[in-house]
Amino acid sequence: MSRKNYICNLKPVFNPPKNEKKRSNFIKYAMRKASGMDVARNILNYTLLAINPKTGNIFPRFRRLNEHRACAMRAMVLAMLYHYNIESHVVEASIEKLSDQCGLSTISKAGNKSITRASRLISHFLEPMGFIKCKKEKTRFHSNYIPKKIFLTPIFFMLLHVSKSKINEYLFEYKKNSKVLKIIEKKIFISFSDIKVILKLDEKSAKNKILNALINFYTASELTQIGPQGLKKKINIEYNNIRDLYTNIKK
Repeated sequence: MSRKNYICNLKPVFNPPKNEKKRSNFIKYAMRKASGMDVARNILNYTLLAINPKTGNIFPRFRRLNEHRACAMRAMVLAMLYHYNIESHVVEASIEKLSDQCGLSTISKAGNKSITRASRLISHFLEPMGFIKCKKEKTRFHSNYIPKKIFLTPIFFMLLHVSKSKINEYLFEYKKNSKVLKIIEKKIFISFSDIKVILKLDEKSAKNKILNALINFYTASELTQIGPQGLKKKINIEYNNIRDLYTNIKK
């Protein structure tokens, strides 16, 4: 087989899946950074020492990036960022999924899929260089199959010139928004737009707004069962909850 035909996809490109939920502001920011530079030719790729992840020893001989592996890396970096969870640092996608979305998977004439190009990039370059860490874990469904969980390291973001302070800034925003959303989920009868309005009102006006929301939320029979005192209690509870929401937003 000639070298020209050895690589099935000379120009792999990451193709994000359709109809997926929107990515966070941090993911969008990091992917823009990665797209605006050549991560495969970053100086870190030539200056960092490659470490054997199993032994912790420096590899005396280590294969650097040729052009084919460099092309695979450019696509893989974007795919890993797309599936990255900023809170857990985990890439929430399997190697097979990453390989498929980057166009690195191949199918033999017998119909067998191979993800060797992607798995070798990960185990023979990205992990030894310290850009990622991999953790094997058994699943209860496949006792003999041990998939890899991929974690992005701070060195990975050095490739993109994304500082630790920038990551912390987005992480703070993520946690704050998550906390707010959890509180909002408990008040499903009040729309988010109404909550924003209520936060700006004085106590009497805010409680009237909550009363109207409760009246629209419950049926006439349910309101009868709740009674005037029960309704007043619910208004006070929801008003206090919304004030707590306001406090959390300011933190």
